[in-house]
Amino acid sequence: MVNKKVLLMYITSNSGHYRASLAIESALKTLSPGIVTMNINGFAYTNPFFEKLINRTYMSVIRNKPEVWEYLYDNPKVLKSVQGMRNAIHRSNSKKLKVLIEDEFKPDAVVCTQAFPCGMVADYKKYLGLDLPLFGVLTDHAPHSYWIFDHVDYYIVPSELSRDRFIKNGVSEARIRTFGIPIDPRFCVNRGKEEARKNIGLDAGKKTVLIMGGSQGMGPVEKMVDALERIEADFQILAVCGINNRLQKVLTKRAKRYKKKMLAFGLVENVDELMEASDVIITKPGGLTTSEALAKNLPMIIIHPIPGQEAKNTDFLLQQGVALRAEDEDDVAVLMQELFSNSVKLEEMRRKADLIKKPNSATDIAQLILHAIG
Repeated sequence: MVNKKVLLMYITSNSGHYRASLAIESALKTLSPGIVTMNINGFAYTNPFFEKLINRTYMSVIRNKPEVWEYLYDNPKVLKSVQGMRNAIHRSNSKKLKVLIEDEFKPDAVVCTQAFPCGMVADYKKYLGLDLPLFGVLTDHAPHSYWIFDHVDYYIVPSELSRDRFIKNGVSEARIRTFGIPIDPRFCVNRGKEEARKNIGLDAGKKTVLIMGGSQGMGPVEKMVDALERIEADFQILAVCGINNRLQKVLTKRAKRYKKKMLAFGLVENVDELMEASDVIITKPGGLTTSEALAKNLPMIIIHPIPGQEAKNTDFLLQQGVALRAEDEDDVAVLMQELFSNSVKLEEMRRKADLIKKPNSATDIAQLILHAIG
């Protein structure tokens, strides 16, 4: 018996797209141990030079001209104007795709956790009349028009709101599954706050705040820690700095003079445990991080969302009543003091998170893929 093969494609390592693809890959192997998978960066594989250029440009725009990204993101006029360029890029990448899909790996299905590789494979299917199941898996709470292609067999969306948006844009309901954003199964395991705090080296009985600046360690993490240190409420602080080594060193040095206990981390593998130990998370509103927080029933304070996907994620989370938005680090401190003084509000946010979370998304997606490929 020949084992089935699934190709997974994302863009950018140390990203939510990558973590989502890993979660799906793990679920596939759990459900079907003999399955063969390949998990690749679609940009880096087809055009490494273009990948580096796009990543550098994106980070530069986000840091220096976020209003430009706000204009470009999900703008129908921009989408229409770049259609020709997108088609040309897809055609130029088709040779490498052909080698991968038809000559070398020969997958029975392709799963994409970002719109660019999804569109690339969809157009490849269209031009060659290829019968290859293609799954587009959204990793933000609000969809955008760059995702929509005729030759995607199934779209996995985070919520009913996303489903309705896709239907409005012409995607048939039969092609949509509202499974949620795929996260690592570890976030479904409940160890208890006291045990998690002990494992990390915290006071087991004291409230805990988790600050996350994403994989890049972006945002005013340093200022937020200082602001939290100044308020009266008694709690301990965890700060995840990602690849920002300078930030981690600065915070670790400052921790010696803080009254509150504070631990600073770099890139970590135990975010599930850090969330388990915490009562509130202060974070950038990435789709994966916020879905992981929802799985842990963890109330969120959102700060400085970048225009585009993060702003739309923020709108969704605020509408659902699972998050508060802080305008700056001083506002974070005010909201934190209010939450720890209002146990009813904190519990209400936990309850609402429990209502909308979809912690089994990766398994649901894996089951759909396995059913499609027999």
